[in-house]
Amino acid sequence: MSVHLQRETNQLKQRILAMCARAERAVQEAVQSLADRDVERAQRLIEEDDVLDRFEVEIEEECLKVLALYQPVATDLRFIIAVMRLSGDLERIGDLAVHIAERVIEICREPPAGPPVEFRPLASRTITMLRESIDSLIELDSAKAAHVIRSDDEVDAENREVVDQIKARIRAHPENLDVDLNLMGIARHFERIADHAVNIAEDVIYLLEGRIVRHADLDGRTAGGSR
Repeated sequence: MSVHLQRETNQLKQRILAMCARAERAVQEAVQSLADRDVERAQRLIEEDDVLDRFEVEIEEECLKVLALYQPVATDLRFIIAVMRLSGDLERIGDLAVHIAERVIEICREPPAGPPVEFRPLASRTITMLRESIDSLIELDSAKAAHVIRSDDEVDAENREVVDQIKARIRAHPENLDVDLNLMGIARHFERIADHAVNIAEDVIYLLEGRIVRHADLDGRTAGGSR
């Protein structure tokens, strides 16, 4: 690898890790705004949405520049491809966090009614998957990435539990339908964030091992990623 290519890839590593930190923070802020019914926190998150958008554009431009100038091969080429995919997933994770915040604001316009929906297990599992996928990238750990992929079924199970709670609320209190539809949307957003965490883990395996596991998990079954 040339000195110039090494410098460019090091800069890209720093940029993608900074974007990872920003995306994880956005999800945590969304979760906290939901738990606390905190409209101000949710509004701040919405106003900061363009930060991850800018990250994605700048990283993509830098990757294209590296491809054009240095024509990397083998591991270096896989790294550039993985970074471009990662930035797209991280941007969409940020969008989903914003969608949660928007629904929190809608929910908070109505007084609490009916039995509360227990989002904590779903939110906790989703954040854990996202954090582990990011850690697998930082640590270049394909075993940790594989664990993220295998954890997707757990989020699906937590999501079904939340959806069942919301359906019970709708049957008991149909007058609160608007709030419950927003709660249903939040559950779906968490599930999608977990799907993008799976995508990140798949990209880490591709980067480290050159294996594409996008359409099947490590046991040969259909994967839960969102691409």
